[in-house]
Amino acid sequence: MIAQLLPKNGGAPITLTEPITVVGRSAKLCDLVLDHTSISKQHCMLVKTDGLVYLRDLGSTNGTRVNGQRVIRGALLPGDMLSFAGVTYKVHMGPDAPLRQNAENRTDWMPSAPANTAPNTHPRKLSDSSQSDVRFLRDSDLLLPD
Repeated sequence: MIAQLLPKNGGAPITLTEPITVVGRSAKLCDLVLDHTSISKQHCMLVKTDGLVYLRDLGSTNGTRVNGQRVIRGALLPGDMLSFAGVTYKVHMGPDAPLRQNAENRTDWMPSAPANTAPNTHPRKLSDSSQSDVRFLRDSDLLLPD
């Protein structure tokens, strides 16, 4: 998933590339530095997970707002307006950008399997001695004892 902050007053979008991004004024303490006097040294934290972006204010002086409402924490949705004190961004989320593009600006496609091999129609069954973390449960494993 790609998550971006699009400045309301124009400018280059800010792409959230890391799972956790600390936003603030301090270059030593933050991943995303906003050089504005109304931004706290450590203003808020943005966490990307499971197709969502979560927000947590870090006790900032001027607050963090989502759609005009001051928040301490919450989930951001596409199209939300996120404000750090007086600086406002529109939240954009979508599928990841293609890794490579050719000269005609089209996405390069890679086959999922070589053409000369037949697809595996039978799923592989793991033996009990496998080193897998997957555990198969029976219905009785889910029942509470009397």
